[in-house]
Amino acid sequence: MKSSIAAIASTVVLALSPGSAHADEAIRVTYAGSMGVVMDQGLGPAFATQNNVQYQGQGEGAYGMARLLASKKLVADVFFSITPGPMDILKRAGLIDEAIPVASTSMVIAYNPKSAYAKQLAASQTADGHPWWRILAQPGLRFGRTDPKIDPQGQNIIFTMKLAERYYKQPGLEKQLLGDTENPQEVFAEGGLLTRLEAGQVDASSGYESAVKSAGLPYIPLPEQINLSNPAYAQDWYNTVSFNIRNPAGELKPITPQPLVFYVAVLKNAPNPVEAKKFAAFALSPQGQAIFQQRGYGQPKGDVLR
Repeated sequence: MKSSIAAIASTVVLALSPGSAHADEAIRVTYAGSMGVVMDQGLGPAFATQNNVQYQGQGEGAYGMARLLASKKLVADVFFSITPGPMDILKRAGLIDEAIPVASTSMVIAYNPKSAYAKQLAASQTADGHPWWRILAQPGLRFGRTDPKIDPQGQNIIFTMKLAERYYKQPGLEKQLLGDTENPQEVFAEGGLLTRLEAGQVDASSGYESAVKSAGLPYIPLPEQINLSNPAYAQDWYNTVSFNIRNPAGELKPITPQPLVFYVAVLKNAPNPVEAKKFAAFALSPQGQAIFQQRGYGQPKGDVLR
């Protein structure tokens, strides 16, 4: 990790020292929807107990959440995002000065262990099994993903499939598996995607390894050339794919992959700025990092966003 992050981490002890907080105060934390388990069952309760405050968490697609915060339709103390893009929205709105890497992950294919296709998907990781992409292409299999207009994960599964076309030498694979960019038969809200998978409403879905591990679901790991986790593959692989998406103004704009790094930022209009800084520091502390690791998250990567 870079020295600037280390400098921030060195203030953790001071930031987490007991203050004048009372149990009737609340820390409002907004986050990328895939982080629901680690936030609401891990970091949030641990911080609330340690600091004698109430924790209020809200998750949604990271781009959608960032736009709500930027428009002041939603007010919070802290925001956790995956990829730099949502943080850029808040920087342009003047709501943050910096965003600090706090964890990382990779793209995977999750599946329901009770699905009729579960045995095939599990076997795809063995020498005798069919490739995972061939199983997903079967007509009866129901695949789920999130909305690429509002959620980075919805964009990242498209990038992953485009990269898979090249990696497995399967032209047209992305369209075969995902259909149109905005496919209503596959697209669900991020916060509910894994819930739908667990309930059997879909057989398999896109997922971040961190969220899928947190949910205790089986999954298929993907090669680093296509899972967007390793910056070493950015130039030769990740940066070679893009697609157009319609922005809130209705304009088609090209987008390219960004590293699968989670960032934390304290909002300038935080109702509770003291606790906001403490929460960000807690996420970077050894205790907070242990909670991330227990929930399947990787180490922070890259630089502070300024």
